[in-house]
Order: sequence, then C-alpha cells, then structure tokens
Amino acid sequence: MRGVSKRRSAVPYAGQAVVAAVMLFAVWMAATYLLEGLRLTLQRPDAITDRLVYALVANLVIGVLGSVLVLWIFAKAGTVDIRRAGFNPWRYSLIAVLAGAVLGFVLYLAQGGWLLEPMVLVNVYAQVLVVSMAEVLVCWCVLGSLVEASLLHRNRWLAVLVATVVSSVLFGLYHFAHSPPFNTWELALLLTLIGLVTSIFFFVSRSVYGTIAFHNSLAIYGVIDTLEASGSLDVFREPVVPLLVMAAAAVLVLIGGHLLLVARTRPGHG
Repeated sequence: MRGVSKRRSAVPYAGQAVVAAVMLFAVWMAATYLLEGLRLTLQRPDAITDRLVYALVANLVIGVLGSVLVLWIFAKAGTVDIRRAGFNPWRYSLIAVLAGAVLGFVLYLAQGGWLLEPMVLVNVYAQVLVVSMAEVLVCWCVLGSLVEASLLHRNRWLAVLVATVVSSVLFGLYHFAHSPPFNTWELALLLTLIGLVTSIFFFVSRSVYGTIAFHNSLAIYGVIDTLEASGSLDVFREPVVPLLVMAAAAVLVLIGGHLLLVARTRPGHG
C-alpha cells in the first residue's frame, strides 16, 4: 500500500490539473458555439466584426490566455514542465516553426491544395491562425501535457499514448461547436485523424510555435474550400487588415505568455 500511495503522489495536483484542463476546454467550446457556430459567423463573408469578436473572446482570451494561466498554475505547482508543454527556448522554437511550416505546406499540397495566390493564402492563414493557436494550446499544450503529466509516473509511453488519444478526440469533438460543414460526424472523424497527425508533431517536437505553424497549414485547405463553396473567396483577394492585425496581436500575446511562464516558473522565483 505504501508503494501505491507513493506512486500516486509522484505528480502533485495531477487530478486537479486534468479537471482544470477539461473545464478550460468546455468553456472554450461553449464560447466557440455562442460566437461562431450559433451565429454561422464563418459562413457570412460580410461578418468581419463578428469574426473579430469570436477570434478575440473565444480564442485569444479563453484559448490563449486561459491556457497560459492554467499552465502557469500547474507549472508552479510542479505538475507539469513547461518545456514538455511546448514552451522551449527561442532558437529551438524557430527551427520548429520552419519545420512545421514547410511540412504543413507539403501536406496542404498533398491534400490537393489547388490555390496558391499569395494574398489569399496570407489572409486565410491570418484568419485561421488565432483559431489554430487556441486549438493547439487548449488541446495539446494544456489537455495533452497535463494528461501526460498525470500518467508519467506510471509509464512514459502509456502517458503519451493516452494524451495523444484524448487531445485528438476532443479536438475532433470540439468542431461540433462550429458552423456547418464542420459540425458533422464525418468531418469530426476526419479532424480527429488530423488531430492525430498534429499530436505526433507536438509530442515529437514539444514546440507550441512549431505545432501552430504545422497545424495552421493543415487547416487552410478546408477553409479555402468552404470559402469557395460559399462564394466568399473574392473578399480574401485583397488585404483584410483587421484579420492581419488580429493575427499579429495573437502572436505577440502568445510570446508575452511564454515570457510570463518562463519568468514565473523559474526555479527560486517566489
């Protein structure tokens, strides 16, 4: 019995960390439904304001800042190492971003990506970026790393396997909060498989930035097809300044969160 108790106490606050991760996911999914799925925001080309509100509240505030807060709490508690959660040194992150972007674009072409207009790709990339950041942070950096951390004392490979499945399945289910056609079982299953690919990249690279670059490149294929089907693609052939500004702001917020995590979880910090 002593041995069992010792193993169970090897990861402090593991249960609370997983509960907090699930709660963050639930709040983020609910906000996505209220601000995007319910209002069919992504299906209305003229709904620039609605898209910005959705990006700001559901993804930037809840998805990005909420994830940083949860990781900060449980990194300070000793539950998770921020490096295993994807926040590694800057030089390593730059290499991971380059690798993720190149590999992601190759897979975009392999999926049948037909559109190569630079301005459209930049605008779509910017529109999807804030969402992809929230997806990677909530599903992999928080859910994945905290589920993994809660099981590491049992078996390392089991921990990674369970974290991979949990992150990928919840990523797929989260899309039921979105506008059609993303809220169907067929696409949820497909996106779960895409989530498995993202999981592999995340757990191999351990880079939040590289995983975002990779995951965002995978996402633009479906968004471009949806925009074309709804007749909204022409809007993206000129610079959509609000989307570009929001994307740049989101990157700066993530970098600020990274600096906060490093500063607040440094050994000896009070």
